[in-house]
Amino acid sequence: MSARNRRRRRHDAGHANHERWLVSYADFITLLFAFFVVMYAISSLNEGKYRVLSNAMQSAFGAIPGPQPQSASVVHGQPVVVMPVPRTDTARVRREERELRQIGDDLLRALGPLVEQGRARVTLEARGVVVEIGATALFASGDARLAPSAETMLVPVAAVLGTLDRGLRVEGHTDSNPIASPQFPSNWELSAARAAAVARVLIGAGVAAPRVAVVGYADTRPVAANDSDAGRARNRRVTLLVVAREALDSARAAP
Repeated sequence: MSARNRRRRRHDAGHANHERWLVSYADFITLLFAFFVVMYAISSLNEGKYRVLSNAMQSAFGAIPGPQPQSASVVHGQPVVVMPVPRTDTARVRREERELRQIGDDLLRALGPLVEQGRARVTLEARGVVVEIGATALFASGDARLAPSAETMLVPVAAVLGTLDRGLRVEGHTDSNPIASPQFPSNWELSAARAAAVARVLIGAGVAAPRVAVVGYADTRPVAANDSDAGRARNRRVTLLVVAREALDSARAAP
């Protein structure tokens, strides 16, 4: 082989190696173009495009495990994705209801005579166990000092509540008749003071103070009409709420 032919072959080989970067550059441009196409598609996403894009990406790269939206809709051109809603743990709610019913039974026994006289009642509601005690069993008219007999009556109630690790709300309520005295300018002060007096006795008898909240509602949450003596007497009350950990399905009276 002549020297001229050898020089030509070396020149051709060197030229081919020198231009191989064009292949990588072309691949890069293609990927960049695909990237911008995907970005544009996402910016104007609707349900049909979402499905097409999702199928294309899964075909190209394989399915990616993870939570998937259950449905999608479009509001003013923007996608609204609806994620699955967790189902209620029925077993846990039923267990909570059984525990609250047991607490209700214990409180019924602790309040025995008052319940028999119709001056107290225990019910099971969605928010928890509710104990209503008529104000006449606890206080003199217009007063927030507990009668000695009322303090004695609250001790067995505190014995039940003191064993629990649940929140306890003590709520004071009045009728709609206004009160205006140096001690209580309105029913708000009277209802709050009565709730606080009951809470103080319960805490002194063993209920953990951090679990207790005191609320005064005045006459804003009546349970009977205020147009009769019986209705007003029903509305003057102190309520003890043992708070439920799980929302119950419906309100039921405790046995």
